[in-house]
Amino acid sequence: MGAKVLERFPAGAPRGSWPAEEYAAKRRAEGQSATVVMDLKSDAFLVVVPAGDED
Repeated sequence: MGAKVLERFPAGAPRGSWPAEEYAAKRRAEGQSATVVMDLKSDAFLVVVPAGDED
């Protein structure tokens, strides 16, 4: 099972700021099954959906 990356957010957001989580919450409100994962290699949070989801 693959995943499609919708957006990337640097891990260094200001304290108390969760832009990846906020973006994913908006996508979930629109009906997409968005999830936030951490890409350790690039030190970024990725918002992903299952590869089969349509835009």
